[in-house]
Amino acid sequence: MLTDSTLVFVALAGIFAFSFYAVLVAGQLSLGQAGFAALAAYASAVLAPDPGEAGDAVTLAVALAIGVGVGVVAAVLLGLPTMRLRGVFLAIATLGFAEAVRILLVNAEWTGGAQGMSVPKVVTPGIAWALLALVAYLFWRQGPTRYGRALAAIREDELAARTTGIDVGAHRLAAFVTAGGTAGAYGALTAFTMRFIDPGLFDFASAIDGLVMAVVGGSTVWFGPVLGGAFLTLVPEIQRAAGLEAGWIRPFLASLLLLAVILFRPGGLASFFPVGRGPRPAGRGTARGAGGDAADDDPGAPGASGAATEPAHPHRRRARVAAGDVVARLTGISKDYGGVHALRGVDLQLRAGEVVGLIGPNGAGKTTCVNILSGLVPPSDGTAEVLGLDPARTPVHRVAAAGVARTFQHAKLFGRLSVLDNVLAGAHLVTRGTFLRRLLWLPSARRDERAAVVHATACLERVGIADKAGLAAGELSYGDQRRVEIARALAADPALVILDEPAAGMNRVEAAALGELITSLAADGLTILLIEHDVGLVMRTCDRVTVLDFGAVIASGEPAHVRDHPDVVAAYLGTEAV
Repeated sequence: MLTDSTLVFVALAGIFAFSFYAVLVAGQLSLGQAGFAALAAYASAVLAPDPGEAGDAVTLAVALAIGVGVGVVAAVLLGLPTMRLRGVFLAIATLGFAEAVRILLVNAEWTGGAQGMSVPKVVTPGIAWALLALVAYLFWRQGPTRYGRALAAIREDELAARTTGIDVGAHRLAAFVTAGGTAGAYGALTAFTMRFIDPGLFDFASAIDGLVMAVVGGSTVWFGPVLGGAFLTLVPEIQRAAGLEAGWIRPFLASLLLLAVILFRPGGLASFFPVGRGPRPAGRGTARGAGGDAADDDPGAPGASGAATEPAHPHRRRARVAAGDVVARLTGISKDYGGVHALRGVDLQLRAGEVVGLIGPNGAGKTTCVNILSGLVPPSDGTAEVLGLDPARTPVHRVAAAGVARTFQHAKLFGRLSVLDNVLAGAHLVTRGTFLRRLLWLPSARRDERAAVVHATACLERVGIADKAGLAAGELSYGDQRRVEIARALAADPALVILDEPAAGMNRVEAAALGELITSLAADGLTILLIEHDVGLVMRTCDRVTVLDFGAVIASGEPAHVRDHPDVVAAYLGTEAV
């Protein structure tokens, strides 16, 4: 059953499945890999030297270089205009590309048209499996890196990923180009394995097979494509060994497995194998990281004595805004949604080291206001300035890079990632990339990864949830999820932290601890904008309070003044109470 040909086809199937895994891990659905593989197969077949003259090794090396290069170039050219598409729209666009390539090859004379062209066979089982191992190694080493976590964060929640400073467009394009290069390698190997290639090898059915192999094997674990490719490739061999010649069995089983995985085992076959959730948290005892007071025995680190052996500066520290300087300013800000005036002439100023409360009844425009500050929504009128930037004209990830971190009204965590990985993703801007160094097993990569974990663990300890670092974020209670969001925001070492209803889901004791945390953050020089319905927490914690009602500022000033303002009492209790 396991002939040389079968072993080669299993390896090729795994490589092709990896080309789908490369984009699935970033939350993209592409069906263009068959087109990349087709272009690479024909280009390498035409341009690679004859093995009779150059030798098998040289021919295959040149063919692979051509195949990967063609796949990468094609992916760049296709990805630049299509990376703005999402979901089914991206799938349709890439499928259209693949079909266009197939039709072009069918009608071109140099390809032999529908009759195909002959190619010498030089690929052996050893070569095929060595290349599969190389591809698997690349994706294995990619996972627990800043780049790998960024892709996983994009897959889980693209909006939250943007606000942590991840350039979603660049990362999605990088994943797409990786898929193109992997598919190109598969195309070149296929050409020099089959002895004969024709456009039918790279049709719509082949694209679906690659997608099914990646999903059935597991699209979130690096060895999933190997499992999926092996399983679905061996099904026909098992059929023949059992004496079942019905051609419908393989597609039927593939469809049945895909349905079963989607319904009952979203993690695919790989979910049956125990794997860790990522890096382990650093030892307990780290002090008030993320901008807090450092440990006494290591003044430069965000950790405590347990981390004394780590570098003095385990992450990139931002320059602090001088106390009292303006961090953000909104002047005459209005926002209209059709005939709805969400904001009307709002003025707001935030200074370094202040805790400013933004309160108001439901629908008053609080979230719209902070969305404008963080660059998610442009104003209809007025001007905004945040840390020297105009957020209306600046991509969200660059606003975050300037020093703005935020939580959301409804918790937006990366649910399938661990609590620690969520915070590590939040530290994207202040940690160092290690992917290329991990490929070479350089000691500096491990040092930087450990330093990032120390920093993330310090942030978790500061919000009191370090003991749950290894749990999936989606498994936590709502109150704990809010704390993880705050830790993720602190991990970016920001200058301005926007907390949108952080006390939601917390009891009184937890809310009181949150107030103390906010006060300590301000004492460390951070500027806090607090949006909260717990008016008592706001009045106890904030230096100044601004009240919105129907999109307009009705009161602003010190908490005692605002609390007794008749317009505020009317907004909360009704005019009869005034």
